[in-house]
Amino acid sequence: MEKKLVESERISDRAWYVVHTFSGYEKRVKDTLEAKIAAQNLQDVIFDVIVPMRAESEFKDGRRRIVQKKVFPGYVLVDMIVNNNSWYVVRNTQGVTGFVGSEKDPIPLSEEEAYRILTELVDGRADDDTLGFKPNDNVRIIDGIFENRLAVIKSIDAEKQRLKVLVEDVPVDLDVSQVEKI
Repeated sequence: MEKKLVESERISDRAWYVVHTFSGYEKRVKDTLEAKIAAQNLQDVIFDVIVPMRAESEFKDGRRRIVQKKVFPGYVLVDMIVNNNSWYVVRNTQGVTGFVGSEKDPIPLSEEEAYRILTELVDGRADDDTLGFKPNDNVRIIDGIFENRLAVIKSIDAEKQRLKVLVEDVPVDLDVSQVEKI
């Protein structure tokens, strides 16, 4: 019975912590930390390590494509129970500069902050505007038979990267690379 109480107390200490890294080292820190967790059998105190990413549209080589961008460059999120050993392992991982909060007493994310960040990651985006367009945006068509005409976006298919627009009250289906915001 006493053992169950200790386990339930440990669960309540579990939280998401923000770890500061050298810029550009986020993925390396994540991989190194996951290897340390497995090698030192720390799965019972360090549960997850993530580099928050979001899908963003990028225009390159005449095409718009979806790329993954870091939501918090220079930071990694760690789901853990802080004790001397887990703190030491995370803090002494190559590329880590420290925890957010005081050096000896890291400050966890609130449940609301963690929930908001993690639900955005599950959705695969940090906002609803992954293609850079929204319904009712005014755009200029930059390619195709309607080139240089103004249009209004009526619907967006992010998966296919297609837009339904109205050009002078005529519905037209276009690739997102064929329009630009005005």
